[in-house]
Amino acid sequence: MQVRLLGTAAAEGIPSLFCRCETCKQALALGGKNIRTRTSVMIDETLKIDFPPDTYFHMIRDGLDLDLVQDLLITHSHSDHLLADDLYMRLPGYAQTEDRPIHVYGHDLPISKCISVVGLEQQKFEFHIVRPFVPFEMQTAKVVPLLADHDPMETCLLYYIEKDGKTIFYGHDSGWFPDETWDFLKDKKLDLAILECTTGRSKYRRNHMNVDSVLETKAWFEANGVLKPGSQVAVTHFSHNAHLLHEDLTAIFEPHGIQVAYDGMTINL
Repeated sequence: MQVRLLGTAAAEGIPSLFCRCETCKQALALGGKNIRTRTSVMIDETLKIDFPPDTYFHMIRDGLDLDLVQDLLITHSHSDHLLADDLYMRLPGYAQTEDRPIHVYGHDLPISKCISVVGLEQQKFEFHIVRPFVPFEMQTAKVVPLLADHDPMETCLLYYIEKDGKTIFYGHDSGWFPDETWDFLKDKKLDLAILECTTGRSKYRRNHMNVDSVLETKAWFEANGVLKPGSQVAVTHFSHNAHLLHEDLTAIFEPHGIQVAYDGMTINL
């Protein structure tokens, strides 16, 4: 199984639009792994998580055939994770595609945003509202949505994914997880955990995670036997406001066995 991290930034991207902070200036000058687009993941070309504004760029940069996607999981409705308007580009008159729908899964608000754009009287998408801790099966994987600590105005989701005998925890956007999510994870065995570190070295760990909460999460996974032998942990969703370049992040996380994601990075399971 191949997990491709298409984008690894928080909402602003790195460098951020309009920003003149030193981090954005350095990132632009250094280039490479310091250039980060909005977060999304592709699994085996057929399962995509989130649909950010940079999806078009991801398609071009990585040579993706987005019409191979069978299932689309949406974590929440924020604009850096869901640009519903671009779904319209799969409708007749805008693209020549396979004669089958892409199945889109999420909680009420992101699904409502998608339907408001493409409607229900079309054949290119089918929409499914999912609930926290209620398992469901897609064409490509078995999934359990989990509760996030992110936006109190909507139900934001994390995902536990089983595919081809492998297990993945997609753990963002979220601060320190709600108790129900910890309880669910306690008896699981993961091949891959993808966490976030939006707030960097700050002490703030609500709505998004900081460095300490990422390290504590990995330690909790290890203490509770959640990580399989040979499993991998990666961290993503970085903000320029944390003022950490890629080399700074690797210096923090790699000694703890945590991979620092970069745009286009692939993880093989």
